[in-house]
Amino acid sequence: MAQPASRQQLIDYCKRKLGAPVLEINVADEQIDDLVDDAIQFFQERHFDGVGQVYLKYQVTQNDINRGRAPGGESPTAGIANTSATANIGGSTVTFNYKENSNFLQVPSSVIGIQKIYHFDGTNTTTNNMFSVKYQLFLNDIYYWGSTEILTYAMTKTYLEDIDFLLTTQKQIRFNQRQDRLYLDIDWGSVSAGDYLIIDCYRALNPNDFSRVWNDSFLKIYLTSLIKRQWGQNLIKFQGVKLPGGVELNGRQIYDDAQKEIDAIMEKMSNTYELPPLDMIG
Repeated sequence: MAQPASRQQLIDYCKRKLGAPVLEINVADEQIDDLVDDAIQFFQERHFDGVGQVYLKYQVTQNDINRGRAPGGESPTAGIANTSATANIGGSTVTFNYKENSNFLQVPSSVIGIQKIYHFDGTNTTTNNMFSVKYQLFLNDIYYWGSTEILTYAMTKTYLEDIDFLLTTQKQIRFNQRQDRLYLDIDWGSVSAGDYLIIDCYRALNPNDFSRVWNDSFLKIYLTSLIKRQWGQNLIKFQGVKLPGGVELNGRQIYDDAQKEIDAIMEKMSNTYELPPLDMIG
């Protein structure tokens, strides 16, 4: 099938691209399964079509607050990681003890990147309650349409946004994909049980849920080259062996050709399919 919609259809497609069933592809099924997993992982981590931006909602529990506030909060020993280091100072061994709070939320393994969490404590200056600047602006100045120029209103809103940006900074977070933990370096005293956190993150697309991933043009070419390289690697030890009819195996040539294809694919990935890194401008 030219447009694979499942894992097995993609494998069959790649084999046909390499010459099957005319040629026997000397690669074990277990090896192909490993290569498919490697190709999917690379596609999800590097290709911009391998992830999707999502907003996850999490309701804070009292246990989360206790862990976040330790050791000075309600649960002094909740989830603290202890570590130590020693040094030789003045001929004696000195031990330095450190404690780390478990102020993190365990996130799904499919989340590969987190950008930020949105304000949850209502401290911004542009809230919609009757004591906010926005409410008073509408109450006193825009009592009927046309009394205030749109430019004046836009400039006032921009000014309020600047104040909000300076006074209520973004919540500080730390995230590492291999940990599956979202660390929240926030004032846990401003959080109440039952509050919701809105997490702006990127989640890897699951091919079993979105079958069009199997038909991605990059994934098909990349997996074909991976199987070809594995084929050549399997045949390298038979270099120079002649089969009946005078046919000679040349695993090294197959391996080298596949490696050149993979190098070209990697370069195209960096130039075409991968999001460029953001430069810091001072």
